[in-house]
Amino acid sequence: MKTFATSLLLICVLTLTACNTVKGVGQDLQKAGSAIEGAVKK
Repeated sequence: MKTFATSLLLICVLTLTACNTVKGVGQDLQKAGSAIEGAVKK
């Protein structure tokens, strides 16, 4: 579980640094939320 949380945090940080606008941040957060939701359902 610790490895999963660390990996997820790293992915979020990399995703957030890749976008340049507030709109981009919102879209990235939605994608991250969808990924987390999908991982929880598995």
